[in-house]
Amino acid sequence: MLKVGLLKKSVGLFFLALILVLAACGNTEETSNAEGSNEESSDGGGEYPTKPIEVLIGFDPGGGSDQLAQLTQPYLKDYLGGSFANEYKPGASGGIAWTSIAQQTENDGYTITITPSPQVVTNYLINSELQYTLDDFDPIANVVTDPAVIVVPSDSEFDTYEDFAKYLEENPKGLNVSHSGVGGDDFFSLLRWKRQTDLDVEMVPYDGDGPSWQAAAGGDVDASFNNLGVVFSQIKEGNLKALALMSEERNEMLPDVPTLKELGVDVVAGSSRGYSAPKGIPEEAKQKLYEAFEKLSEDEEFKEQLKEVALPLDVKVGEEYADYLKQEEEVSSEIWEEVKHEYE
Repeated sequence: MLKVGLLKKSVGLFFLALILVLAACGNTEETSNAEGSNEESSDGGGEYPTKPIEVLIGFDPGGGSDQLAQLTQPYLKDYLGGSFANEYKPGASGGIAWTSIAQQTENDGYTITITPSPQVVTNYLINSELQYTLDDFDPIANVVTDPAVIVVPSDSEFDTYEDFAKYLEENPKGLNVSHSGVGGDDFFSLLRWKRQTDLDVEMVPYDGDGPSWQAAAGGDVDASFNNLGVVFSQIKEGNLKALALMSEERNEMLPDVPTLKELGVDVVAGSSRGYSAPKGIPEEAKQKLYEAFEKLSEDEEFKEQLKEVALPLDVKVGEEYADYLKQEEEVSSEIWEEVKHEYE
């Protein structure tokens, strides 16, 4: 009887130990599952964004697109709770970056691009070899519209736009005027101005905004059609004189410079700069990006930064931005049809 009792006791202890081991294994498995779930969430199962957002910039550092990236991304980082990594893909006037976005980039919301207009549309209107159109993009938001401006050398005989226009009335094609290259926004601003005024100049293309204004500052050309944000510092330093802005209203940083509309010339032009994504990004990513740009539009510190560089805030989000780009495409296409025989 004693041996049987000891045997029963030993068996009971064995099963108790087995139960405890199984329970411990179960707790370990639950913990492991919970940890695995947390790891999955941090790697991509959580709320967008869970990894850096790559921004393709189709131009070299230091231009208008890069300027927009540097100004906006510190704020967007806070609003989105994520980070950005800029990749510069210069070439074909932005066409290399935009073709990559349209044809090669995964539309997961983690690669976007800066889209200056009208250049993002005029680029493929002029160059049929480029394999992208607006239909390949989900426009996210425009941020600024950098107005076109007519500038002349600091020692120019022209102190006002009226002097400039009067000279051209009396001397058709009597002035050399630089722009940033065929197909760029300055090129189309100049064409719009010519179309509206019936004035004519010798158009001199340069490879970018910088060389264009430098040609004017150095006296190599009589005037440059440029962007205010690009030449503002040169105007303030006295290297260039601004004759007129192609904006709806005067810029508070240059209160003495009139708009063309004030002077009876109904032209509003320049470079609008925003962000777009490949077509078909996830709805969650799209909405989060929309919300971030809405917050950006209300940020007083950001507004002050834009004022310092004379860039007017012009936020258009989602469908409003998409509609704006379509309008730019229509107007630019119409203008190009009128003049393309001169460049073929």
